[in-house]
Amino acid sequence: MGNQRTLKLGAIIHGVGGNISGWRHPKVQTNQSVSLDFYKQQAQKAEEGKLDLVFIADGLYINEQSIPHFLNRFEPLTILSALASVTSHIGLVGTVSTSYSEPFTIARQFGSLDQISQGRAGWNVVTTPLEKTALNFNKTVEDHPDHATRYQIAEEYLNVAKGLWDSWEDDAFVGDKENDVFFDPDKLHHLNHKGDYFSVAGPLNVGRSKQGQPVIFQAGSSTPGKRLAAKEADAVFTGHKSLQEAQAFYQDVKKQAAEFGRNPDELVILPGISPIIGSTQEEAERKYEELANLVSIERALAYLGRFFDHHDFSQYPLDEAFPELGDLGANSFRSTTDRIKEDAKEHSLTLREVALRTATPRPEFIGTPEKIADQLQAWFEQQGSDGFMIGTSYPGSLDDFVDQVVPILQARGLFREDYESHTLRGNLGLPFKESRYAPANV
Repeated sequence: MGNQRTLKLGAIIHGVGGNISGWRHPKVQTNQSVSLDFYKQQAQKAEEGKLDLVFIADGLYINEQSIPHFLNRFEPLTILSALASVTSHIGLVGTVSTSYSEPFTIARQFGSLDQISQGRAGWNVVTTPLEKTALNFNKTVEDHPDHATRYQIAEEYLNVAKGLWDSWEDDAFVGDKENDVFFDPDKLHHLNHKGDYFSVAGPLNVGRSKQGQPVIFQAGSSTPGKRLAAKEADAVFTGHKSLQEAQAFYQDVKKQAAEFGRNPDELVILPGISPIIGSTQEEAERKYEELANLVSIERALAYLGRFFDHHDFSQYPLDEAFPELGDLGANSFRSTTDRIKEDAKEHSLTLREVALRTATPRPEFIGTPEKIADQLQAWFEQQGSDGFMIGTSYPGSLDDFVDQVVPILQARGLFREDYESHTLRGNLGLPFKESRYAPANV
């Protein structure tokens, strides 16, 4: 395929699924979210399809109304380390919060995963929206940082982690047994960071990997989230309802990246989609209806509440206008809650309609393999994305995508037939991350 721009594709491994009632489908095993065999099968299927990465989401607070997958699931770095041993090329990306962890620990853990996988690690940086997360970390709800502060913390946190990953130059460990020299002391660097939120001396006790540093993903679509992505991230995980919305986001973030002095082509934008694939349009629609019919209105209300600090929507009349909520949720999933409220107002939706739309959204990508490939190509070629994160809403949908859609994309020259690199950066078309202490950067 030469130097032609090609799609980048990732697979989200979501256990029993991101749908609040998808676990009830007869083809779903109820222990999938904590089944190593399931995760191995999904990762190896994604690698069979030459996908760029597998992605593990995370969260740090649950209650009785949480999605079943959230209630009982693997911690990302643990399962990714296991998957590193049963894969050889595919990237391994996990979510970790900057609001409820320490930079030294996380830099060390991702540095270790990057070494274990020989340069395939990626970190999805999130700031944790749910206020009650604070209760699990020896804090009160009032201690949960506000939206703007969370992103200020995240930016400094990232700078600390990146600095720690440069503690050792690439050739620092000389291993000269004859002269009793394990490392070159001139190539060890102390960070000695003192900032508004963190004080970290360093150095880190793990060296740099084959890709230099783990790939940084960012998943916020708010104004501060887009700014952080444009300034610090290598890839952006986002979500859009239409090509037009995706194009606006794509142009905005790429423009901001250029304003920060970056090459916009070195920021990969990957909308998340959950395609439902059928041999005919009718079969795909039937699969969607199967999933939608598993969700009761009670479950839909609970799911909707999650985005508004687990607000109890059962107190309102179902078939009257969506209630006025003021700023509820503004310090949580801001971009999502704003979109829900705007959609309800624009289309004069009732609470019942909003809840069901939110819990069982009809996918933008639904139909035959050829139709899905056409849509992916349109978004890609019309600058709505650089690729996609593939969710698995219907049982077996990753297999369907790899077996039926990927070959079409390959035949059109839009996707690789084999991996170009052994590192995640290499396969994403990103350059090796040079150390700040490399001669060219000093």
